[in-house]
Amino acid sequence: MPSLVRPLSPRDPQEGHRTATPLELFADLCYVVAVAQAALTLHHEIVEGHAADGLVYFSLAFFGIWWAWLNFAWFNSAYDPDDTIHRLLTLLQVLGSLVLAAGVPRFFEQDFRLGVTGYVIMRIGLVLMWLRVVAGDPARRATARRYVIGLVVVQATWVVVVLTTEISIWLFVVLAAADFAVPFLAEKAEPTPWHPHHIAERFGLFFIIVLGETVLSVTLTLQVALDKAHPPAALAAVIAGGVLITFCAWWLYFSRDSAGILTGNDVGFPWAFGHYVIFGSVAAFGAGLAARVEYYEHHAKVSDLVSSAFVAVPVAVFLVIWWSVCVRPHDASIRTVGPVAVAIVAVVALAWVPYTELWVGLVMAAVLVGELLLTRDTPAPVGGAL
Repeated sequence: MPSLVRPLSPRDPQEGHRTATPLELFADLCYVVAVAQAALTLHHEIVEGHAADGLVYFSLAFFGIWWAWLNFAWFNSAYDPDDTIHRLLTLLQVLGSLVLAAGVPRFFEQDFRLGVTGYVIMRIGLVLMWLRVVAGDPARRATARRYVIGLVVVQATWVVVVLTTEISIWLFVVLAAADFAVPFLAEKAEPTPWHPHHIAERFGLFFIIVLGETVLSVTLTLQVALDKAHPPAALAAVIAGGVLITFCAWWLYFSRDSAGILTGNDVGFPWAFGHYVIFGSVAAFGAGLAARVEYYEHHAKVSDLVSSAFVAVPVAVFLVIWWSVCVRPHDASIRTVGPVAVAIVAVVALAWVPYTELWVGLVMAAVLVGELLLTRDTPAPVGGAL
């Protein structure tokens, strides 16, 4: 049993064998409930013929989910006393994530009130955590105070705006930028001692969970289609293409060691922020693949091109950011950027080709083969991803 209260001190960023805790894994699973809600609602928006609006509000909702999770993950990498108080504050944030998940469908109706309520609950837990740092880590007291002030001011602004006016997309972007500014300003005082291997593992685990949610949503959609008397033969393309894309995305993400490149905030922040696009593109791909199933069943109020684009474009975006944050720090030469650039162009062009998902899967397999050839003499990342 954990102690009720332990002295809160910074973790050693060079600590050996640092791994994710059961509490962190539980929190991740709860945050992914919100991811599933966002992907499911995007899927419905696509098949109902509201693809453009759906994509915009999916991006907004996913930002809220990812940003809340990132703040929690980054704090826990630097400070994790694992006492009762810390566990309760973590569970308070988990409660907030569930309220946020319940409010995700309302994002698509331009109603942010329930989502912001969930955010307030999460921020209360996070602010109390940072107040413990103020008391327990004198060397980073100024950093912790900046976090507290920044979080309180930005969150209070969100609440006031939601209660007094209708949030436009541009106002959302401005407030999101203010949220982004908090860690940059806070860490200028004294960087927090986050653990590179722990952060890389946390992001990798969250990637796996989001990828798993994508597989689940597509599987459930396929199950409904295949249970019918005469399912369309084209579903074979969805199954084959979906399996290829999903497996290749997993293998590509873990093909290189991310922990070794995370040498400080100047690298860590861009790497972490790039994962908003990586996680979001994977979730959007799942929604697009589910929409393709409904298109083949003639249930979707959307064209072949639009439904295909929601498979091809997320995969292309994934490849762009995967190369930028996972490959480029290791090898930015033409031998990596050239094949990936060709693959990105090919994937986008395949949106105009019948059975897009199958051809995109084959392109992803070709990218994976090229990556394996490039890294064949490189030691496998910790955990044996290769």
